[in-house]
Amino acid sequence: MRSALVTFFLAVGLVMAAQAFAADATPVGTWTQVDDATGRPKSIIEITQLPDGTLQGVVKQVLFSDQNTTHPICDKCSGERHNQPVVGMIIMWGVKHDGDQWDGGQILDPAKGKVYKVKLTLADSGQKLDVRGYIGMPWLGRTQTWQRKAD
Repeated sequence: MRSALVTFFLAVGLVMAAQAFAADATPVGTWTQVDDATGRPKSIIEITQLPDGTLQGVVKQVLFSDQNTTHPICDKCSGERHNQPVVGMIIMWGVKHDGDQWDGGQILDPAKGKVYKVKLTLADSGQKLDVRGYIGMPWLGRTQTWQRKAD
């Protein structure tokens, strides 16, 4: 009886560990965007997976901005995003899983109002996310490292 209980608890522990690893093996979750120029936390981004399997990122909270407010608007954006609040805005879309990275989508820099191609790569056992925005080829861009927030 005792060995059956030990086996049961070990099995439950392994399942829970596997679920935790699986959750951290994808960019889906909540992230602190860290500014690559200042090293300061800039905003909170939630990445979700849509029914078609692509990922999108939405700004949940702005921690600091160039507009010196935590409620900035996208004044440099064009089209439907022009002068819209950054909080609640979809800033990343169309990202697809491709081997050990996610790419094929786009990301918006609300401070500049520009849209870039994006490539995501998990690091540090899924606790960090390298977000590479670029024009043309990936080496023509910049990378921010976002930190996973605990749920």
